[in-house]
Amino acid sequence: MDYDNRFERILGSVSKEKFRQNANKLLNECFMLKECADTKNSYYFILKEKELFSAYFDLLGYELIINEEYGLIALNNSYGTGRIRLRLLDSIILLFLRLIYIEERKKLSQSEQVIVEVDELYERYRSLKNERLKKPDMRSALGLLKRYHIVSNLDSDMGNPDTRLQIYPSVILAFDVGELNKVYEETKDKLDKYVNGGEAENNADEEDID
Repeated sequence: MDYDNRFERILGSVSKEKFRQNANKLLNECFMLKECADTKNSYYFILKEKELFSAYFDLLGYELIINEEYGLIALNNSYGTGRIRLRLLDSIILLFLRLIYIEERKKLSQSEQVIVEVDELYERYRSLKNERLKKPDMRSALGLLKRYHIVSNLDSDMGNPDTRLQIYPSVILAFDVGELNKVYEETKDKLDKYVNGGEAENNADEEDID
């Protein structure tokens, strides 16, 4: 009870329950984005009370990252813990999304959203691995990234090639450097071509994606 009273004094006029809800949402969902309907209210609340949230998370060993240019709030653990371990497939899809976001962002105004069809991911994967990625695997990878507000699907089935995805700016901060190096080493030559703007060879057949 004494702790609750001290906490309420620190909060001042800020609702303790609202603070808890938004702090837990940020911890559990990684990114709060201005352009994401599910996190928009939390983004503005945390931004308004940023000094309070910064002090709170600093005690827990987290740095509160606020980038108003991208409309993005995230946490960085000072001890390197609290990270999500991805499968290699998830990391590859995430890297493709990051590359696409960077490429498309150069062509768009600051207010325009980055939209891509899932088919672009299928094609990049096929060029990279010389094999087709199955729809359930694509759904699984994109479903995980959607949970943490990296992408949002504008159509229902994320396994369909013609489904549109919105890529959020959180994709820029989502990659751990060690994980990025792992994916890079796995696919070094062809990823070099993507990073440098070249076209990877596509030796796969032309069958429909399962």
